[in-house]
Amino acid sequence: MRRGRGVGQSRASIITRVSDDPGGAVAGSESPSKRLSWPVLGGVLPLGSARLSGEILAGLTLAALAIPEVMGYTQIAGTPVITGLYTMLIPMSLFALFGSSRHLVVGADSATAAILAAGLLGVAPQGSDSYLALAGLLALMAGCLLILARLIGLAFMADFLSRTVLIGFLTGVGIQVALGQASGLLGLPGGGQGTFARLWADVRQLDQVNLHALAIGLGVLAVSLGAKRLSRRIPGPLIAIVGAIALSWMLDLGRLVPVLGEVPGGLPRIGLPQVTWSWNLISTLAPTAFAMFVVILAQSAATSRAYAVRYEERMSEARDLVGLGLANLGAGLSGTFVINGSPTKTQMVDSAGGRTQLSMLVAALVVLLVLLFLTVPLAFVPEAALSAVVFLIGLDLIDLKGLRKIYQNRRSEFWVALMTMLMVVVVGVEQGILLAILLSLIDHTRRGYRPRNAVLVPTGSGALHAQPVATGAQAAPGLLIYRFTHSAYYANARQLSEEVRALVKGADPPLRWFCLDASAIDDVDFSAAETLRALDAMLKERGIRFVVAQVMEDVGNGSQTALGRLLGRDVLFDSLEDVLTAYRGR
Repeated sequence: MRRGRGVGQSRASIITRVSDDPGGAVAGSESPSKRLSWPVLGGVLPLGSARLSGEILAGLTLAALAIPEVMGYTQIAGTPVITGLYTMLIPMSLFALFGSSRHLVVGADSATAAILAAGLLGVAPQGSDSYLALAGLLALMAGCLLILARLIGLAFMADFLSRTVLIGFLTGVGIQVALGQASGLLGLPGGGQGTFARLWADVRQLDQVNLHALAIGLGVLAVSLGAKRLSRRIPGPLIAIVGAIALSWMLDLGRLVPVLGEVPGGLPRIGLPQVTWSWNLISTLAPTAFAMFVVILAQSAATSRAYAVRYEERMSEARDLVGLGLANLGAGLSGTFVINGSPTKTQMVDSAGGRTQLSMLVAALVVLLVLLFLTVPLAFVPEAALSAVVFLIGLDLIDLKGLRKIYQNRRSEFWVALMTMLMVVVVGVEQGILLAILLSLIDHTRRGYRPRNAVLVPTGSGALHAQPVATGAQAAPGLLIYRFTHSAYYANARQLSEEVRALVKGADPPLRWFCLDASAIDDVDFSAAETLRALDAMLKERGIRFVVAQVMEDVGNGSQTALGRLLGRDVLFDSLEDVLTAYRGR
């Protein structure tokens, strides 16, 4: 039987390069020259003059909504409040210049801020110069990992943190963040390490509740939620913070509640973090930097892909990795902490009408003006007001709707998400992300380990229809077509052998031909090849001819365990129709 080339070539022709950039990804049908030809400003150009006013307005909206939010993230990260503004200056500008996504907004993020705080717990006192220096070093390490991932082609790693575990992880972070603000909202001294230890400390201090701080916190919550209920475009947290500043200044609330105090103005100092450089320090921080790297990779890629698909645009994950890497290097060199692609800020800009990275450059310009001229009023911000903003950030991360949807659609994945969430809340954020990676890989392996295979039988119209393997249905008397629905490798080779042997043993009438439909098998490792060799010998002993149909070109000819060499060229058929024709005319 002569092996044709049509099937392999037609399959191979589907896979095409979208650009010279190995990380290119297609999310629509636009010309590559429109989206990927600019090495710098790829997220801004081309830009029509008609879009300028919309981009400027979106940038102003982003600044108004994000400034109080990034100040709140410093509460999570344990760094001075000014560092939150720094995340929207140099890091945001670098990604706007060098990233490819026209929509992804980068900046401070609750997940990476929580990982930072967990990783530096006990290493240095929160808020100290040494703590801030270590935070900058972690940003540099995360930036280097992102650049390295681009150089060696690891953009695909973003696919290994499934949406299921990401929902569980972010929900756990949200619970931890929200509960961690109880002491600030109540004006308590706080204390303890870990979610439950802090909660227990708050319970023991309930007799020390500062009613003034509680009133301020509830007021900020009421204004923020009320504005959000009216319109998501209303900067409720900004209005609440400005109101709290005004009241604090007029009523001298610093006598009654803790306030931020003097906030240094001006531009950040550019330079390497002031740490004692050593391999021991690098190895101590490496797990935290890697956990941040994975979250940045997964969250940023998911967000940029979603908006590229929405607007049928092209984006390059490889270039986004460079942009994110440079942004984090800029963060580490400008005295702030790690930054991430932010779904919430991206949605802010999209809702305000922003469609390019020009909006981010406008927001960075607004932050520059705030740093130069408006840091004095920040000294009057009550800490309870910031705690309220952070509390809302935590609530926004808790995705009960997403968990419910997972539970309704795939129960096993729900338990994976729940385990990830509990690990974050009970043990810690850093351990939670590592568990999330592990569970994602286990879930992926589990699917390939027990693939749902089928037997194929003709319908009344002649088309082949899949039925469960357990039916043992034959395509024609004496011919059974068995479809294996995954790559054949060491973990599922046993299932392949057991199902084939069971089908042969239970066949009625006895089989003359056994056909393996290999259309879904894109790889055969050594263990699976040996299994196929053993099955071929077993079938020959029983007088049954073993044939293989619809083999992908790489599997059929290109690998060491090529099926053509393994079983012989005469057993290969281009299509299942050819198998049926040959069997009927044998």
